[in-house]
Amino acid sequence: MVIVQVNGAKSMTIDTQDLLNSIIQSLNRIHHIKPEELPNIDLYMDQVTTFMEQRLRSATRNPNEDKILTKTMINNYAKNDLLPSPNKKKYSREHILLLIFIYYMKGVMSISDIQELFSPLNEKYFGTDKEFNLQDIYNEVFSMEYDQIDSLKKDIIKKFRTSEKTFTEVPEDEREFLQLFSFICLLSYDVYVKKLLIEKIIDGMAEEKKEKETKEKEKK
Repeated sequence: MVIVQVNGAKSMTIDTQDLLNSIIQSLNRIHHIKPEELPNIDLYMDQVTTFMEQRLRSATRNPNEDKILTKTMINNYAKNDLLPSPNKKKYSREHILLLIFIYYMKGVMSISDIQELFSPLNEKYFGTDKEFNLQDIYNEVFSMEYDQIDSLKKDIIKKFRTSEKTFTEVPEDEREFLQLFSFICLLSYDVYVKKLLIEKIIDGMAEEKKEKETKEKEKK
């Protein structure tokens, strides 16, 4: 049990074991939008934002306040070449697939990095008649979801147990808060390292693309 004094006033009590159980249970509730849940007709912008809100709201921190997707966001994505222009103001299933990817990526990736990553996707797989298309890519990526959730659970529990072994010499009324702080630091460092790895991969892709374009210009 962690008791935290807030501004010298009332105390806030946090049961760390309950917190861990809550985190693990919340992971069980995470799910992606399945292809069969996607509308079979093209949608206007208002319909797209409503669809995304309905399907993803439960996964937000503040379901009654947080905005999943707005008209301004969609316009910005199109402006930054993340999203191809709609056809007669209507958005296809492929547009929605890209918006779902953006939703999950924007918390750890910059808009410019997402644009770099999406460029070959939009060029090769968006709006094509190829047998292998954007929905196939979406299905393949999210087919790994359940295995990843199990791995994440084990990793989170391991980090939590590691944090419980820290600050064992400090007074008990301070120990559990500091152990919780350690747990958050472990989780934060994990995100930090993975973010660096993503950025390095994206930078490598951009450099490779630049070199290829330079060689093509030299041939001309």
